[in-house]
Amino acid sequence: MTASVVRALADAARDAAHLPGPRAACRACGRDEAVLADRDDGAVVRHGEAVAKAHAPGTDPNGHRARIAVAAHPRLAGILLPPLPLRVRDVRGRPVTAWPYGVPVDAADPDAAPWEDAAVLLARLHRVQPAALPGPIPPMRGPAKAARALARMRAAAADHPAAATVERAWGRLPAWARDEAESPRRTALCHGDLHLGQLVRHPAPAGPWLLIDVDDLGLGDPAWDLARPAAWYAAGLLPPEIWQRFLGAYSAADGPAVPADADPWPQLDVPARALTVQTAALALAKSAAEHRDPDDVEQAVIDACARIACLPPELEFEPPS
Repeated sequence: MTASVVRALADAARDAAHLPGPRAACRACGRDEAVLADRDDGAVVRHGEAVAKAHAPGTDPNGHRARIAVAAHPRLAGILLPPLPLRVRDVRGRPVTAWPYGVPVDAADPDAAPWEDAAVLLARLHRVQPAALPGPIPPMRGPAKAARALARMRAAAADHPAAATVERAWGRLPAWARDEAESPRRTALCHGDLHLGQLVRHPAPAGPWLLIDVDDLGLGDPAWDLARPAAWYAAGLLPPEIWQRFLGAYSAADGPAVPADADPWPQLDVPARALTVQTAALALAKSAAEHRDPDDVEQAVIDACARIACLPPELEFEPPS
């Protein structure tokens, strides 16, 4: 992130932290703003109790406005972190939004990871009726994100011996999961990129968990939001007891993505395979950029792609009901 982008985001975060209303004295004034994220798809700077985010270059303005409006809607209170009412601005063509600061999941304490909270939040999100929200609501961008991961691998690691395995697994997915056709299930409001980094406690430091990052939010197959933990479980990276806790909490909260009293895998199979391929593609791209071999976790998802690529045609995928 260039110094000019940091300054622009720092200004936005400072303005958001100082919005009119009953607030305690800002203890951040006079200090350097904290850079919380510096990625191509999102740069985040904090000032006191507010953060400003520069979204990805090329963000669709209409879809972006619709997603922010959904996040701000009262029906999403207690599910999504709501944006702060900062005037519209951008930095180098990237839209900028402001949000309350929340405490993220502690990566150093995996035993305290809020799997059940995440599952309940997803169930509540999936039960929100889209017709009650401002629209039109754009499609959920999970499959588009998977397709971008493959493009990134092709650009950075096309010659890696494992790239062909990932490509074969990708080719075994149905067109909708590769972002080449509409999803057959597209009536639920979905997060689109669920992982533990998408939760914060607000108000900080001990408020309830809320979902953040609505860049991929939209209408789609709710099973996609369960696909990353499902893929980790299938690859042996998520212990069975944690997967069962997550899935059980989702079902107990009446989540509609999978049946509560039947095998969930007919609905989860394709999204979980797609997330496996996405993760493997990003692993190859990242390891190639860093001039190293994939680590053990990265190799596990690459090996999972090899298993997907070898499935017989009759087990290639189950159509969602």
